[in-house]
Amino acid sequence: MEPQHPRQRAGMGLASKGGCSQRPRIRNPVEWLDRQTFSFHFRNLRFANGRNCSYLCYQVYPETPCHAELCFLSWFCAKKLSPYEQYRITWFLSWSPCSSCAEQVAAFLRENRNVRLSIFAARLYYFWKPECQHGLRMMHQQRAWVRIMSFRDFKYCWKNFVYNQGMPFKPWKKLRKNYQFLVAKLQEILGNTMNLLKKEIFKQQFGNQHRVPQPHYRRKTYLCYQLKQLDGVTLDKGCFRNKKQRHAEIRFIDKITSLNLDPNQSYKIICYVTWSPCPTCARELVDFINGQDHLSLQIFASRLYFHWIKVFQRGLQQLQAAQVSVAVMTRSEFEDCWEEFVDNQGMPFESWDKLEQYSESISRRLQKILSRSNWNNLEDSFRDLRLGSPSPSSLRSDSR
Repeated sequence: MEPQHPRQRAGMGLASKGGCSQRPRIRNPVEWLDRQTFSFHFRNLRFANGRNCSYLCYQVYPETPCHAELCFLSWFCAKKLSPYEQYRITWFLSWSPCSSCAEQVAAFLRENRNVRLSIFAARLYYFWKPECQHGLRMMHQQRAWVRIMSFRDFKYCWKNFVYNQGMPFKPWKKLRKNYQFLVAKLQEILGNTMNLLKKEIFKQQFGNQHRVPQPHYRRKTYLCYQLKQLDGVTLDKGCFRNKKQRHAEIRFIDKITSLNLDPNQSYKIICYVTWSPCPTCARELVDFINGQDHLSLQIFASRLYFHWIKVFQRGLQQLQAAQVSVAVMTRSEFEDCWEEFVDNQGMPFESWDKLEQYSESISRRLQKILSRSNWNNLEDSFRDLRLGSPSPSSLRSDSR
C-alpha cells in the first residue's frame, strides 16, 4: 500500500461477530455494502439493540479471523512496510472498538510511530462501561484521532463503500441529534472539552511568514499546550488566546497551577505559541518554573515578538537561563499542533509556501539572541543580518 491519505481511495468492508474471548465468525470481505446493510448497521442510534455485527470500512483485504480492527492490523503488520515512510489510515466503524481491541490498537500505534490512525465511529460501544472508556482514552493517548461520524462522513462512506446503485445518501431521523449526543459523550470520555482551532485560524495565526499575507489580518497570540508524563501519556491539553489584561501565557500558568500536580512525579509540558513571550510573560514563566524540579517546559514559537528590542531579547535569555527550552517551530511541530489542536477532519497538514525557509531564518535570529552576550551591539548585529521582519502593523503590542 502506498503511503497516501486513505480518503483518496475506496477499500473493503469487513464484519465480525462475537467477543474477543471467542473465535469470532467472520463474514467474507466485500468491496461494497448493500444499502440495507449500511443503513441498518451504521445508523447512529444512542442505544442499538440487536446490532451485534461490527463493520469496518477500510482500504485492504483482511484474511485473519478476528475482530475487524485486528484483522486490519494483522494484514498491515504482515506487509512489513517501510519504517521510513509515513502512513495515514482512516477507519469508518459502525461500533467504536471494544476494550480489548482498543488496547491492541493503542499498542500497535505505540510501536509504529510512523502510522497515524483516524477513527470515525457511527456509535460508541458500551460507552457507559469504564473498560470501554479506558480503551478509547488509551487510543487517544497514542495519537489516534477518534471522532464520531457526521453527516458528511456518512455521505462519504455511502459514496465510497456502499453499492448504492447511484442513489444519494438519505439521512435517517435524528441523525444530527444523535451525532451531537455522541460527540458530547466522547468529549466527556476523552476529557477533551476544549474547542479545537478552525483550520483557517490555525493557518493564519500560526503562519510563520515574515509579513502577513493577503488578505491582511491581525496576528494574535495563541498558546497550545500538552501536559505529558515522561512515558509520553498525555494527561491534559488545551489552547488559550490573549484576553484583555491577561496574556495567554498567564492563563496557561493559572491552568497548570490549578491541576495540583504531584511533586513526586515528573512531567513534561510542550507549548506551541504564535508569538514568543513578551518580557512580562517571560518573567512570569521563569517564576512559575523555578523551584519546580518535577516540571520540564518546552516552548516552540512560530514567530519572535519584537525580536530587535533589547528587553524582549532579555526575556528570551532569562527563559533559557531558567532551563526552559525555547525553540522555533519546524514542520514537525506544525504537524503535531495540527494533529492535536485543530479541527482538521482527518486531513493531513499541508505546508504553506517557504515554511522551512521562514523557520530556518527565524531560528537563526533566536540563536543569535540566546548566544549573544554583548547586549550593546546586539541591535546593530540584527540590522546587519538583513533578514525580513514582520510589518509594523502586525507587531503592535495590542496584536498580542
